[in-house]
Amino acid sequence: MVETDLGHGIAGQRVLITAGAGGIGLAIAERLISHGARVFVCDVSDQALDAFASRFPNAGRIKADVSSEADVDRMFDAVNKGLGGLDALINNAGIAGPTGRVDELDPADWRRCIEICLVGQFLCARLAVPMLLAAGGGSIVNMSSAAGRHGYAYRTPYSAAKFGVIGFTQSLAKELGPQNIRVNALLPGIVEGPRMEGVIRARAQQLGIPYAEMEAKYLERVSLRRMVTAQDVAAMTAFLLSDAGRNISGQSIGVDGNVETL
Repeated sequence: MVETDLGHGIAGQRVLITAGAGGIGLAIAERLISHGARVFVCDVSDQALDAFASRFPNAGRIKADVSSEADVDRMFDAVNKGLGGLDALINNAGIAGPTGRVDELDPADWRRCIEICLVGQFLCARLAVPMLLAAGGGSIVNMSSAAGRHGYAYRTPYSAAKFGVIGFTQSLAKELGPQNIRVNALLPGIVEGPRMEGVIRARAQQLGIPYAEMEAKYLERVSLRRMVTAQDVAAMTAFLLSDAGRNISGQSIGVDGNVETL
């Protein structure tokens, strides 16, 4: 009989978390380390990486931009040397992208959002899969968003990227399932923290209304009428990596208080 308690089976797993030194990525790293995982993170912020190193000196870390093929190649060389293999990839890196009507957006800003939020997941997965196969299987968790389930006016590049993540996830789950690799997408909603504050502030400025009024408008669209936390997303990630999640694959799982619309 397979043990299905949350957290069972995570100890000893070798896990790479992109953008893992801050925000949701850091919360995931904290949770997995607490369960005994061997964690390696990348980030683009030297300050965040230094802070991470001071808290978790035994965890691996590297500065890398997931939209850069050269950076991703260098990162996986470091992961292989530091962990000696891989059991799970958490494709967490992403940016909010620009806010504006489609005819107002700079094509460079559009491409940058797609490159980080979607292409970066491919660049990481293509190098992670051979390592997961060598380990006899494993798990990939791709970070999508409630914006990957609902159209998101004035945030078109972000929504397009996050819809793409779901298609990528479902395709990989079919492709890799026979090799015992599970692939799932998480769809956070309105997550407490500076990134969401920036999104709400940009939309409030665009509409010419106060921040508090814009925040209230966002929460009116959430059935539970509250934001979720990075720790909520980390808990679901841990579940998917644990033995309890061993038969979950190809799923797009909302961690969002039931976002009804955006």
